[in-house]
Amino acid sequence: MKPVVYGASWCPDVKRSRALLDAEGVEYDYVDVEADAAAEALVRELQGGPRRIPTIVFGDGTHLVEPSDDELSARLPR
Repeated sequence: MKPVVYGASWCPDVKRSRALLDAEGVEYDYVDVEADAAAEALVRELQGGPRRIPTIVFGDGTHLVEPSDDELSARLPR
């Protein structure tokens, strides 16, 4: 199952995380939380209220919030 990146097009951290995934050849789905109210609600639920992006949800149900490149790279399949 592909990871899902929840974010917004204007966010530099979202752009950075997506660029890393693209560079590593990782297929993922992208959901704009500003265009999808259900996605924004999910992000808020995962974080206990705030809406910090990117929030990246993996196939096993775990997630990262605003990960550094090192944190995100550590979660990628090798």
